[in-house]
Amino acid sequence: MNHPSKARSPWRQSVINTAVFTMGALALVVPSGYSLGAGVLLLTSATLLFEPASRLDAADRKIIAVLLLYGLGVGLLSTLDSGLRGFDRPSRFLLAVPVLLLIARYPPKLALLWAGLALGAIGAGSWALWQNLVMEVARAGGFLHVIQFGNLSMLMGVLCLAGLGFAFVQPRRWRWVALLLAGALLGMLGSLLSGSRGGWIGLPFIAFVLYRGYGRALSLKVKGAAVAAALVIAVAMYAIPQTGVQTRVQAGVNDVTQYLGGGERDTSLGLRFQMWRGAGELITERPLLGWGETGYVEAMVALGERGVISPAATGFDHAHNEFIDATAKRGVVGLIILLALYLVPMRLFASGLAHEDYRVRSLAVAGTLLPVAYIDFGLSQTFLAHNSGAMFYAFWLAVWWGAYSAYRRAAAPEWTKQRRENVAQDE
Repeated sequence: MNHPSKARSPWRQSVINTAVFTMGALALVVPSGYSLGAGVLLLTSATLLFEPASRLDAADRKIIAVLLLYGLGVGLLSTLDSGLRGFDRPSRFLLAVPVLLLIARYPPKLALLWAGLALGAIGAGSWALWQNLVMEVARAGGFLHVIQFGNLSMLMGVLCLAGLGFAFVQPRRWRWVALLLAGALLGMLGSLLSGSRGGWIGLPFIAFVLYRGYGRALSLKVKGAAVAAALVIAVAMYAIPQTGVQTRVQAGVNDVTQYLGGGERDTSLGLRFQMWRGAGELITERPLLGWGETGYVEAMVALGERGVISPAATGFDHAHNEFIDATAKRGVVGLIILLALYLVPMRLFASGLAHEDYRVRSLAVAGTLLPVAYIDFGLSQTFLAHNSGAMFYAFWLAVWWGAYSAYRRAAAPEWTKQRRENVAQDE
C-alpha cells in the first residue's frame, strides 16, 4: 500500500510524522508531554484553510459529530454553572476536529506512529521503575497524578499490542514484534507500579478486543502460549513484593470488607462508595440537567453535613466515576453525550477488526481499544476531568480515526482486487 496522502507536501508531511511520533514517545516522560505533538498538529492544521475542503464519508462525519457534540454540549452545560472556564476541558474536543481533518488528508507514516507509541510506553515503564526502585516512591506517578499516569501507561501498553498486526506484515517483523511487546510489557508495568487498580478491571474486555482483531488468525498453540505467558506474568507481579500489587489488592479487599461489615468507611474504596451514593441521591433530585460543577460540590457538602455520607467524602469535586459524575453534574443529557463519545467511535472502529489488510486492521484495533479502555478507567476515576485524560482521548481519537480513514480508503482498491482474484480462483 502506498502512502495515501492526497497531495505532495514534503515539509508538511515531515512535520506531521514528527508530531505523531512525539505524541507517543514523549507522552508520559516529560511534563505535559502528551500535549506537545498534539499542539504541533493543531498549528499545522491551520494550513488546511488554504486548500479545498476534503470529502468526508458518513463515518468521518459521525466521528466529527461526537467530538463537536461533547465539546459544545458539555462546554455549554458547564458554562451555565462555571462561566467561560467551563469550556476549558471540553475545548480539547473541538480542537481535535481540525487535527482529524489534517490526519485524514495527510496521514502519518505508520512506522513512525507505532515506533513513537512503543518508545513512549517503554519510557513510561522505565520511568516508573526508576521512581519505584531508585527514588523509592511507593506509587509511581511520573509527572501526573498516580491514577492518571498508571492508566495512561496501561493504555499505551495495550495499544502496542494493537500494533502487532502492523508488525507481522513488515519486512523485519520480529524486530517490530520485539519493540511493540517491550512497549506492551513496560507500559503495563508502569500501571502496576502506580498502584492504580481501576485499570486492571477492564483487562478481560481489552483481551476480547485483541482476540476479535487477531485471535482467529492464530493457532491454538500460539493462543495457549499467550494465555500461559499472561498468567505467569500476573502471578509474578503479585508474588514480587516490590511491585506493590499484592499490597494494593489486599488493601482493596480489606476496604470492601470493612465497608460492607459496617467498619471503617473512610478508606480509599469506602470513600468512593460514599461518593457514588451521594451522587446517586443528587441524580434523583435533578435528573435532566444535573447540578453543575459548583452545585454538585455544594450539594455533596450538604449531604455530608446531614450525615448521609461521611464529611471526608465531600472533599472531592468529582464522583470518582465518569458516568455517575456526568449524570450528577449534567443530568441524563450529559450522560448521553458521554456515551456517544465512547460508543460511536467504538462501533465505527470495530467494523474494521476483520479488515484483510493488517495495517488497516491494526488501526481499527487501536481505535476500538481507546474508548474501551476509557470506559474501564471511568468506572473508578473521572478521567476526562483531568487535562491529561481529555487531551489523550480527543487527540488520539483524531489521529487513530484520521489514519484509519485514510489507509482504509487507500487499501480499498487492493482489497477489491484481491477479493476478485479469490472469487476467480474459487470458480
